[in-house]
Amino acid sequence: MAELVGNVLVGQSGGPTSVINASVAGIIAEALNHECIEEIYGSLNGVLGILHEDLVDLAAESQQQIRALKHTPGAALGTCRYKLKKQADFERVLEVFKTHNIRYFFYIGGNDSQDTADKISKLAAEQGYELRVIGVPKTIDNDLAVTDHCPGYGSVIKYLATTVREVACDSEAMGQGDLVSIIEVMGRSAGWIAAGAALAKRRDHPHDPPHLILLPEVSFNQEKVLEDIRRVLKRERFCSIVVAEGLVDADGNYVAADGKTDAFGHAQLGGAGDALAEIIETNLPGVKVRVAKPGLMQRAAAHAASKTDVDEAYLAGQAAVQAAVRGETDKMVTLLRGDADQYTCETGLAPLSEIANGVKKLPREWINEDGVSMNFQFLRYAQPLIQGETTLPHENGLPVYARLDKVRVEKTLPAYGIGE
Repeated sequence: MAELVGNVLVGQSGGPTSVINASVAGIIAEALNHECIEEIYGSLNGVLGILHEDLVDLAAESQQQIRALKHTPGAALGTCRYKLKKQADFERVLEVFKTHNIRYFFYIGGNDSQDTADKISKLAAEQGYELRVIGVPKTIDNDLAVTDHCPGYGSVIKYLATTVREVACDSEAMGQGDLVSIIEVMGRSAGWIAAGAALAKRRDHPHDPPHLILLPEVSFNQEKVLEDIRRVLKRERFCSIVVAEGLVDADGNYVAADGKTDAFGHAQLGGAGDALAEIIETNLPGVKVRVAKPGLMQRAAAHAASKTDVDEAYLAGQAAVQAAVRGETDKMVTLLRGDADQYTCETGLAPLSEIANGVKKLPREWINEDGVSMNFQFLRYAQPLIQGETTLPHENGLPVYARLDKVRVEKTLPAYGIGE
């Protein structure tokens, strides 16, 4: 295939992770190796930045700041949850690409982001504009189809399992067989994050916290959960529960949701921990309940990031550029686990259409028959993803993160009115 000469544009979308910027660093580092790539731009706040022609020159950033992206949480370029709503939005995207000779577009995000990338790719093909679009996976939820796992997931479950152990030390000191400690975690409609709390258990110590893990894949049964709690409290000084925000009842209704939806129509979740606490306090007199919500902390905890996760996020960024340069387009980078006993990971590619808007559920066969604990199949899957520790530079006792200069690329197009 003939070499395609032009500029790169990188965008980030959706909820950040502690390793999403490592993928940006991987893209920049690899793009600098190819003569066919002339300029490396970033879009501020994902597709919103494209619509507003808010682009920055990433090649103008110092190598020190680019390296620092590998251990910096949040989305350094800014993110968004904006949905391209009408044909005019897509036409505007292509207009910006043509104006700035964008020939390589890398979009780092989850299900909805890959759907956006797929639509942009197809429109470019329809208009005969040569553009190579590669998606880079990102989500702590770990629910993207096709890929074995997602960058961001290993770090969030490493943080969660650590938190469960730390909170357990506190609860052990405070409980007298009358304390229930609840940790509510993210994950939307899949239980991957909540399941990761099972890593907190020591090998051959089945009664270690968390004692109960409540997953969206197992319908919430109030009486069973209350009986499970009674059973644990008879044996232990406290009962540790991890509950997924997307917990549902037997009818498929969320146990807690505020009725609002985001731009993509997803329910705004949160409150499952408080709902569970109310049930326990009402039905188990004398039991004290504490609820902890790591919230944004679980996806921003770069200090507890998995080195494996950081390295794979960086690798995914590099692989995206390599694939685009050799002629691939309308694909997403996937992570492929090796078959050997010792964990290995390499990258692959899958059509964006196979990723967009799909949800990969936690396999039911990885959940024990009790419905509140994980079996060896899940532990074997998740354990390698949390290995290794990152080393953060510190100043005055606190970590130092990247701060990009964000040198603006000159705008040449008329302003665009979103929603008009």
